[in-house]
Amino acid sequence: MNLTSVTMAHLTKLEPAARRAKLAGLVAHNLAALARQIAWVGARPPLERLLRMASNVLPGYTHPIAQAIYAEPEMAALVERGLAEAGALARRLGVRLSFHPGPFCLLASRNPAAIANGLSELDYHAEIFDRMGYGGGWHPHGAHINIHVGAGDPGVAGFRETLPRASRVARDLVTVENDENVFGLDAVLQLADIVPVVLDLHHHWVESGGAYLEPDDPRIARVTESWRGVRPVAHISVSREAVSSDCDPDALPDFPALRGAGHAVRDLAAHSDMMWNRAVNDLVARHLAWADFEIEAKAKNRASMQIARHIQALEQAAPIAAE
Repeated sequence: MNLTSVTMAHLTKLEPAARRAKLAGLVAHNLAALARQIAWVGARPPLERLLRMASNVLPGYTHPIAQAIYAEPEMAALVERGLAEAGALARRLGVRLSFHPGPFCLLASRNPAAIANGLSELDYHAEIFDRMGYGGGWHPHGAHINIHVGAGDPGVAGFRETLPRASRVARDLVTVENDENVFGLDAVLQLADIVPVVLDLHHHWVESGGAYLEPDDPRIARVTESWRGVRPVAHISVSREAVSSDCDPDALPDFPALRGAGHAVRDLAAHSDMMWNRAVNDLVARHLAWADFEIEAKAKNRASMQIARHIQALEQAAPIAAE
């Protein structure tokens, strides 16, 4: 079910006919793989029906070497049909879709070329969503393109200045996430009037030096309000399993204690394979009252199913405890 890609350097070396055939084959494969991914996620329980799509659905779409091929009628028809069918399938199965472009997709920078590239990447992802049927209005069906703020200088002011240059569809789909380095939750909330905020609980834990947010924290209300009636999305992960020997899996990881035990900040920030800490999973269960969660563990589907089973067990135990 994985998508594939090709380097633009490789495409450049091919003769025009071979280049066209190579790209058409990749696009056909990727569109079919995307449909299979959506179908698989759509067969999961409702709690797990979120899919972060890979950015390379259309390899080289914004690169000059491939643009002429994508403009050809046969290729354009393949793309149009495949994306429309994938979007319709996701809506029919209740699968919430998102993109999370790489760090080069930024809107805050002093480098004009970086800004131009960031806008191009953002608009590319928005165009895919548009062709999938998500181009009308504010985050339809919860769809979103999640990015980080960008460079510390010009920071949130630069983001605010650049965003109007994106396409209307992109502006209606973009979200911004707090990070563990420069732009913590309080900084990102400065943008809550123009863009929905995606709360990453693990990033907040690292950036704050070990703080945990509960659902009744006033900042949660501000995050929710930023989505303007759409159910928010939040992110969760936990430090790598290597720290588990210094942690009780039934207690929230203690950042200062882990630092004192010799764990570097970069190691605590790195994501685990599985959601091994049951107390963190309990925290997610509490936050489900207001948000859907994307699980950012490296084992992906296996980790998502693991925490989903944990939450289901909590829900089944709750009526018993109430008796």
